[in-house]
Formats: sequence, C-alpha cells, structure tokens
Amino acid sequence: MKSAVFYGKHDMRVEDREIPEVGPEEVLIRVKACGICGTDVHIYEGDKGAAEVTPPTILGHEFAGVIAKVGSRVKNFREGDRVCIDPNCICGGCDFCRNGQVHFCENMIGYGTTVNGGFAEYCAVRASQVYLLGENTSFARGAMTEPVACCLHGIDMCDIQPGHQVVVIGGGMIGLLMLQLAKLAGAAKVALLEPVEKKREMAGRLGADICIDPLKEDVEARLKEAGMTWIRCVIECAGLPSTMEQAIGLAGKKGTVMMFGLTRPDAAISVKPFEIFQKELTLKASYINPCTQQRALQLIDSGRLDVESMVCASIGLEELEEVLSDPKRRAEGKFIVVPE
Repeated sequence: MKSAVFYGKHDMRVEDREIPEVGPEEVLIRVKACGICGTDVHIYEGDKGAAEVTPPTILGHEFAGVIAKVGSRVKNFREGDRVCIDPNCICGGCDFCRNGQVHFCENMIGYGTTVNGGFAEYCAVRASQVYLLGENTSFARGAMTEPVACCLHGIDMCDIQPGHQVVVIGGGMIGLLMLQLAKLAGAAKVALLEPVEKKREMAGRLGADICIDPLKEDVEARLKEAGMTWIRCVIECAGLPSTMEQAIGLAGKKGTVMMFGLTRPDAAISVKPFEIFQKELTLKASYINPCTQQRALQLIDSGRLDVESMVCASIGLEELEEVLSDPKRRAEGKFIVVPE
C-alpha cells in the first residue's frame, strides 16, 4: 500500500508498505480521507505534539474510510461499514483511566502518533476506537470528527452560558469550529480576531458578530464599538505566545481564558499575576478529546456544525510534505489527504 512515512524532522517519504495484518479485536480501514492537523505540522518540524513519535511512523490521526476486513472477535462492525476513528486508545488500567481522566492515560496508543495512522491507503485499528458515520456524513466530514471532538472538550471547559460575550483568536479550522460551538452554546456575541481577510469573511458567514484584523485595527476599540464590554471567555486558537498574552488582556472580570492553540514545547508567555488577581481570571488549557467523539459525530451529522467550508482542497500523499513545509499554503485552509 502507498504510505507517507515520517522519518524525522523535515523528512517525509512516500513509499510502498505491506497492508497491515488485522488482530482479533481490530478492523482494517481503507482510508478515504485524512485531515492535516497542526499537530502533524509540529511533528514534521521536529517538535513534540500531543504524544511522542518514534520514526519511522505513518502520521495522520484525523481519518475516515471503509472497513475492508474485521478481526475474529469483532462483533459490532462488518466489511463495508463507513467509519471514522478516535485515534487515542486508552489502557483502562492506569490510575488516570481508573479515576475517569482517560485522556491522561499513561499507556495511551495514538494512531498517527505512537503507531501508524491514516496517511496511507490502509490502517489497522482496534474496534474500540471505531465509530459508524451517519448517513449525512461524507468521508471528508467524518475525518473532521476528531478535531471537532477536541474542540468540544475545550468548549465544555469554557463554561459559556447563554448571553455571554466571547472572543475567538485565530480563524483557522479550529478557530472557526470554536466560533460555531460558542454560538451553539448560547453566546450572545462572538468576535473573531484574524488577519487573513478570506478567513474573516468565512467567519462572518459562519455566524461571527464582528470580525477584526488585529494587525491593522484597534481591537479593544472595535470590541467596545460592538458593545462587547464584558468578555466572559477568550478562546486562543493561534498557538502563539503573543496571542495568548493578548487573550489574558482582553478577558473581562470573572472571565475564562482558554489557551487552546498548540505552541512549541519551549514557548513561554509573560503573565502579570496582579492582572489575574484583579480580574479574577481563570486560565485553562484543553488536552485532546476525552469521551467526546460520539457527540462530535452526532453534531456533524445533524448539519448544525459546518466542517466543510474551511476545507480548501483535497490532495494526494505526494503533496503532503509540500503542505506540511509551506506555511503560506497551509494558510489557505484545511487540507484533506486522499491516499488513493
């Protein structure tokens, strides 16, 4: 099978590999769509993502496809089923798992990180990680289930209540998902800060009440003009120290700052404890997608969450490294890899 294999920093090779064998409790998925995630970019650049990667490894953890084969003990799935996966497979026996904090599992298997993933024509996956796609969910939409699941965990932690004012920083795929989820949670007004005009325009179509270019406009003045004088939640989705510091500055009294964007491991920010004290802020971060995959699937299939508008193109495995290595091209939007 054709596969894109990560060998180390800036070293991705498309090569032919054997189709993986299927264990008794596994299924073999013929991959139809696999999203390129910011985590993949971090790994390609030699940084740590959500998990350690030991090359050579086939990356890709946002994928959907068709079951080509089922293991002897698999009862809930059959060949031909349209499915997606939760890539984070827990052990169930460590202290974190036994105390309900499964996303901190000490023995987690990560498809596309610790073991081979979806940037290939086939991937063998434990049946426990497989979810049926709804009849309204295409493979491309199904591949977006994992990032939506991660966003759901983050939005849950934001504790947005009906009537709250929310600011989202960053208009990439994640920021546009968070924008929509904040509206669904009942936010009265949501503002998006994003320097790229096309992304601001898309945010407006997806429900943003105000879109601001933070490089050319006075952000605080624009927010005040829009009547956003008590911002209860700021969701940072750019993954930059400067925008995380900005998020703390924009949050109103009793506000929550969700530092959702993934920074480089050695990145640091400057925080003024007196500002945190004076406004009684809550600073939070969100780690992967504990028990939110099914909710994400149902939300996507319902049509209440748009996961396709931000997809700019489908590409083959041969173009994957070009996209991973080119920030300007990635800025165009979300890319979906079609391995066939």
